[in-house]
Parts: sequence; C-alpha cells; structure tokens
Amino acid sequence: MRIDVITIFPAYTEPLRLSLLGKAERTGAVQIATHDLRDWTTDVHRTVDDTPYGGGAGMLMRPEPWGAALDDVLAGEPAGPGARARLIVPTPAGRPFDQALAAELAGAPWLVFACGRYEGIDARVAEHAGNRPEVSGVDEISIGDYVLSGGEVAALVIVEAVSRLLPGVLGNPDSLVEESHAAGLLEYPGYTKPALWRELPVPDVLRSGDHGAIARWRRDASLARTARVRPDLIGRLSPAQCDAKDRAALAAQGWTPGPDGRFLPVDEAVAD
Repeated sequence: MRIDVITIFPAYTEPLRLSLLGKAERTGAVQIATHDLRDWTTDVHRTVDDTPYGGGAGMLMRPEPWGAALDDVLAGEPAGPGARARLIVPTPAGRPFDQALAAELAGAPWLVFACGRYEGIDARVAEHAGNRPEVSGVDEISIGDYVLSGGEVAALVIVEAVSRLLPGVLGNPDSLVEESHAAGLLEYPGYTKPALWRELPVPDVLRSGDHGAIARWRRDASLARTARVRPDLIGRLSPAQCDAKDRAALAAQGWTPGPDGRFLPVDEAVAD
C-alpha cells in the first residue's frame, strides 16, 4: 500500500516510522510519503488560510495550495500503473471510523490523507477531488465525537489501524482474529506470568490446559466486558452469532432476546 500525508506539520508523521509500521515500511509492505502543504504556496508568507465567507470565528484553509498539492501528489501513480487514490479527509464532521472501515480501506492500494487545520479545508477541495479520474473516492472520516486541533493525529490513528491489517505487517496474523471489534465484541481480558501478582491470581481456568474451557471462559468474558463497557455493541449483536451458552452469559449480564431476536436489557424487554 502507498500512503501519502499532506500537512503543514510534517514532523507529526514521524511516529509512522516506529514499531511494526516502521518495519513494514522498511520491508516494502507499506510506502509512506509526507508532504508539506506550504511547499505549494506562492506568497512570501507561505499562507494557507483565510477568513471564511459568511463570517464566523476562525480561519479556513484556502483551496489553491490544496489543489496544487493534490495535482502533484496524484500525478505520479506511485502505487503502480493505473492505481487510483482514495482521499481521506480527517474531520469531526465525517463518517465514524471503525474496524469495518479500517478493513475496507486496507483493500485500497493507495491512500492520500489531507490533514486540515484551523476550521478545516475549503469544501471545494473535497468536491473537486471527487471528480478527478485519479481518485477512487473521497472519505471524510471522524475518529470520535470530539474536536482536535488538526487532522494529523487522526491520520496517525487511521494509518495504524489500516496498516496492521495488511499482509506482512503483524508478526502473527492470528492476532487479528480475537482482538476487540474483530467480531463485534470487545476482547476478553489477558493475563501472563506470574500466576499471582500482588495477591491477584490469574483465573484458574487459564492455567488448566483445558482448551475448550478456556475458549468458553474467554467468550463469556468478552460478552461480559462488552455488556458492561459497550452495551451498544450487544444491541447490534446478531442472534445467529450466539449459542445457548452465549445467551446464558448475556442473561447473567441482564440481557435477553427481544421480540425480533435482538438482545435488549431485561428492563426494556419487560416494558415492551
């Protein structure tokens, strides 16, 4: 995969050269390039922002440097002949980022991140990019219901979540199977040596050697953690994904199948 990041703060992307992602870049599994948006400005002050039409607080990023930057970045086909880029614009006004979207983006050969600052980027930049033949799609993406000072941190989050799904990035691909959100649930708690630490023991079942019992404990712990921390995920859980033992585990957490088979908190089911 080819990843281009356009920003006025190129140093923000240095963490992309660390850990597993840095190793993946060195082995060629991922190619990462960072571009300073100010290189495409034309005035002595290297201006990238201006006041918004219609008034209001703050400044907006001008379209001219963004248009010129995208012209050059998209011209080279660095991801291979005929490759089309998917433009990612991190913004709190965007589509929520989740594991399913990470998996979708992992199937793209080329991602280009447009990291806005101030009050964002002139809306015409995304509109124009969506009509370019070199662009397969434009995604405005939010990593959460809060506001950051710029898109760089969000770009780092998205790049890490996407790149770890690529072949050759993780040392053990099986790690992807049981982690949080892979199957719509949060991952079970993990334990390692020593067996007793500060009077807190590792659950006996995990030391039993009974793989069936361990799998059941982990499934029950995953259901319990999800019900406690992210009950919205239990509400989305398909009944087809759950056997009788799953239903018993959820019942212990106060959840029961509703009229349509979907799980509801017991008090809501009784009220219905």
